[in-house]
Amino acid sequence: MFNFSFDKRMVYIIIAIMVLSTVVEYITNQGALFALLVSIPGVLLAITFHEFAHGYAAYKLGDNTAKNEGRLSLNPLDHLDPIGTLMLLLAGFGWGKPVHVNPTQYTRKISMEKGEAIVSVAGPLMNIVLAFLLALAYGALIKFASVGFLLSTVGNVIKLILSSAISINIGLGVFNLIPLPPLDGSKIIMPFCHIMQSNGLETMKQYFTSYL
Repeated sequence: MFNFSFDKRMVYIIIAIMVLSTVVEYITNQGALFALLVSIPGVLLAITFHEFAHGYAAYKLGDNTAKNEGRLSLNPLDHLDPIGTLMLLLAGFGWGKPVHVNPTQYTRKISMEKGEAIVSVAGPLMNIVLAFLLALAYGALIKFASVGFLLSTVGNVIKLILSSAISINIGLGVFNLIPLPPLDGSKIIMPFCHIMQSNGLETMKQYFTSYL
């Protein structure tokens, strides 16, 4: 979940530089374009399931915002952010269209802060699970497919798509776990920070009280 507040013109400049660099690489390296095309299914899968997981987690906690906005969908067009998708393709990290949530609608069985942490961790966790399932599929392909198929053009393309999708999902999941705003990790870590802060204050209180 991303919500950028800085000047987006800087983002456009960075992307323009990356696009120019990529075009140059295409000219000098014939395999670069093929590698980009092979990565597209993985990018669509990673972003779609990541954002869907955020919306679904919020929905299960009682917030209908994502559902009302049509974000409980596995249609990639509902979740792709043009800049974030391009960044993921060119730079290996990126983001999808932000999923809007309303923490005040979460169930009162848990605090809003914990609810936000659960919704935030749902996206990266989905990517890690997807990477694991894709790795199983890749292993099954290697184990059970015939040698002739594995060495064929179709077999090689399928292997490249699977391996690329695994890498992209791991990259997107781990990147979003970094505890810095506006990444998901910044909201995931907040309950733990408050617990540590509360415990620290209580420990200091007990320490000074013992000497009074």
